[in-house]
Amino acid sequence: MSLLIINIKSLIQVRNQNVLKVSGEEMKHLPTIENAFLYIENDKIVDYGSMENCKNIKVSKTIDALGKIVMPTWCDSHTHIVYAGNREQEFVDRIKGLSYTEIANRGGGILNSAKTLQNTSEDDLYQQSIQRIKNVIKLGTGALEIKSGYGLTVESELKMLRVIKRIKEHYPLKIKATFLGAHAFPESYLKDKQGYIDLIINKMLPKIANENLADFIDVFCEKGYFSLDDTDAILTAGKQYGLIPKIHVNQFNAFGGVALGVKHNALSVDHLEELNQDDIDALKGSDTMPVALPSCSYFLSIPYTPARQIIDSGLPLALATDYNPGSTPSGNMNFVVSTACIKMKMTPEEAINAATINGAYAMGISNEYGSITKGKIANLIITKPVPSYNYLPYSFGENNIETVIINGEVIT
Repeated sequence: MSLLIINIKSLIQVRNQNVLKVSGEEMKHLPTIENAFLYIENDKIVDYGSMENCKNIKVSKTIDALGKIVMPTWCDSHTHIVYAGNREQEFVDRIKGLSYTEIANRGGGILNSAKTLQNTSEDDLYQQSIQRIKNVIKLGTGALEIKSGYGLTVESELKMLRVIKRIKEHYPLKIKATFLGAHAFPESYLKDKQGYIDLIINKMLPKIANENLADFIDVFCEKGYFSLDDTDAILTAGKQYGLIPKIHVNQFNAFGGVALGVKHNALSVDHLEELNQDDIDALKGSDTMPVALPSCSYFLSIPYTPARQIIDSGLPLALATDYNPGSTPSGNMNFVVSTACIKMKMTPEEAINAATINGAYAMGISNEYGSITKGKIANLIITKPVPSYNYLPYSFGENNIETVIINGEVIT
């Protein structure tokens, strides 16, 4: 199978040399070729350049992208897309004045989702989840990290991870799996928190490793959830099973979780709505990617991650959806990019870099995904005719995606 895309108005995120991430001032630059072509063989990008250098190649299919932008698909590095049911009543409760914490203390929040999932069969969970998967592909997502964490029992955490494995086997987008058993303490362990940590370390992790169900390990390091010591113990245990650390951190409080993530060489530290100078200093010189989740801030009406402080400090930043039933019931990366520009004062160039190449880095896949580079996987978005790439975040309520290509094949 070969595919030639011609007359591209703007081919964006072009990296002639393989770049794994961009930081600070680099994020302001989005390499672009105007009036371009892109040539794909099988699932790989083989060639690209100006139309004047496009050779007459015999191909299986040609797409005329006159007036349209071609770019890498979004790389969404933080989702909980495998879940059961919804939490629409909690949405109404928040409108009526209850906080996220108050809802959680009444048995809502993560524990609500866990109860629903525990009573849902693996097949039903899979069917619910693939509907969301199909939707995010249409919205331009070509790589996706999916977390467990709504099981909170050995059986249900394994159920979630097996569903993620089934999605990986049956759908073409790139999937990475994260074990997040340390998402909350189950009701039965609220008076025996160490007992639940022991369950994670001694029961869940060996079974997950035995079935090769996860790439990463994550912990919700937050006051009222898992402490620094808890997080340290769980990440240490996960690394012994070959799981790469990530952390939910600084969503509501800043108390040293970022530095702990850096100490563990975490691939990413995610949320960061609350951030101080010690956190910035801890990230400097590290290989850890800060990840912002702006649609979570939008939905919960909490502060936005201070993107300007992070980028202006010379650090990289990635954007992701946090798609989940309680705080972000949306997997729309286009909205994430728009919200980052509107509410976090990121430029379109910074936001697109954060949602493509840096998002790929936060999943450990930027050597194959996230940019237009020869030899990389051909996961691409073709937009509708638009004036420029600035229009994509500007027109935040409009679907500007016309075609999605995954592994070199037209999907939508």
